[in-house]
Amino acid sequence: MSQLEQLKYKYARLNVLEKIIAINVVVFLFAIIFRRVIPSFFTWLYLPSDIYGFLYKPWTIITYGFLHFDPIHILFNMLWLFFLGRMMLNLFKPKMALNIYFMGIIAGGVTFLFGYNVLPQIFSDTAYLIGASAGIRAILIFLCTYMPNKEMPFFTFNLKLWWIGTAIIAFDVLNIIGGNNAGGNLAHLGGAALGFLYAKQLAKGQDIGGSFERFMDWVSTLFKSNSKPKMKTVYKKSKVAGYKKDEFNQFNNQKKIDIILDKISKSGYDSLSKEEKQFLFKAGK
Repeated sequence: MSQLEQLKYKYARLNVLEKIIAINVVVFLFAIIFRRVIPSFFTWLYLPSDIYGFLYKPWTIITYGFLHFDPIHILFNMLWLFFLGRMMLNLFKPKMALNIYFMGIIAGGVTFLFGYNVLPQIFSDTAYLIGASAGIRAILIFLCTYMPNKEMPFFTFNLKLWWIGTAIIAFDVLNIIGGNNAGGNLAHLGGAALGFLYAKQLAKGQDIGGSFERFMDWVSTLFKSNSKPKMKTVYKKSKVAGYKKDEFNQFNNQKKIDIILDKISKSGYDSLSKEEKQFLFKAGK
């Protein structure tokens, strides 16, 4: 197996939020290498504060969330996303986690644009927005709102989730007033508001991400080929269903791995049988 195939295999085994972490890291490394060589390229990815600049590049309402220039910025964002993602996916389906994350990114971007174009007396300087923080805030505040009294270990004592959420929102508000990243903190509050609203509506039995999920499913179909590859059957003893015996065994093993990974994403690792865990362990080697 080539290194590229190994990377593809490892990527396929990640959960949906870990895949987002991997994409963020790859984009960050690309930015570190090429930012000084082709700086104009990144203007097509970050979200400008100018409303006309945004209308000219509307996709930046999403792409800004994958762009980081500072190592500390991406480090803390990805650590937050990793730990929050594990908690989120233990309780909710992956598509809901993606809904909250991307809707948080969009809400953060919209709030950023609102601040710079409707309240120019406060946000007067031209700026741009980058980073995944708004989507991460959305997941964090969603969890803090949906199960506020759940306790998290912190050194020698426990903290309730609503304490953490309240402290972080207060920090963002204070940094809008006296910090040097007013636009970024404004976007944080937009993501937090989305997470809060999502949790409140979900507690009432309404998933406000349903329409967004259907839209994203429709978008994904635009990138899928309608034509299915034709299977050529060759009747030879050394082949099975058109594949060599080794290829056929490898194909079957990969299908079994995919089924097990799908089961983990839906029900968690503990839902696997002993045989499935042993098979996954051996395949990982």
